[in-house]
Amino acid sequence: MEAVAGLLFGFGGIIGFILLIAVLRSFRVLNEYERGVIFRLGKFSAVKGPGLIILIPILDRMIKISLRTIALDVPGQDIITKDNVSVKVNAVVYFKVINPQLAIIQVEDYMYATSLISQTTLRTVTGQGDLDDLLAHRELVNSRLKELIDKSTEPWGIQVMNVELKNVDLPVEMIRAMSRQAEAERDKRAKIINSEGEFMSAQKLAEAGKILGTDPNALQLRYLQVMTEIATEKTSTMIIPLPMEIMRYFTSMTEKYERENKELNK
Repeated sequence: MEAVAGLLFGFGGIIGFILLIAVLRSFRVLNEYERGVIFRLGKFSAVKGPGLIILIPILDRMIKISLRTIALDVPGQDIITKDNVSVKVNAVVYFKVINPQLAIIQVEDYMYATSLISQTTLRTVTGQGDLDDLLAHRELVNSRLKELIDKSTEPWGIQVMNVELKNVDLPVEMIRAMSRQAEAERDKRAKIINSEGEFMSAQKLAEAGKILGTDPNALQLRYLQVMTEIATEKTSTMIIPLPMEIMRYFTSMTEKYERENKELNK
């Protein structure tokens, strides 16, 4: 009898220990950013949390899910743009679960499914535009990616917060061609700016010549001013001034000689 009693006591102790473990495991604590999807006998029961959660042993099963924003690194995708340029692009997708029930029931693995949707959408969107649009209008590409990915993941209870292109890797030959194009464009702008400067300088010189030509004394004063500026530079240049009256004398003699020749020819 003592052996049977000891056996029953030991068996009862084991059963009690198992029940104690089951009772302790029925108490769960969820953080503020966590929710628990409860299944009772395989059927959806409720979404609970945060705080203390009490489960019915054996009957209830809980799947814990986080509501924090997740940064998903989309692997690099080899694409061909609309203008037949091969590039490799990668992106980052920021999303979060807004409906834990749908994220668990509607899709087997929402992280893996979102990653695949992001990869296929990235290839589709970036392959529909030219290389210049991809490089110069990233905001439009990001907006289009966000719209399409969010539309695909909405039935899973997932909201896409933002999508950002990280890198656009170009072939070495394309980088060299773009460098030559940019250099040629800079040379073009430099020549245009230089030509505009020469044109404006010629205009100002013509206007100055007209002003100096209205008064003979103005040209003489300008001549003396230039001499003063050269003298202040302390160079070894020798300046021999020639009075403007002498130049005007030779000019008047030349005009007189030409008039006399015209009269003789008549």
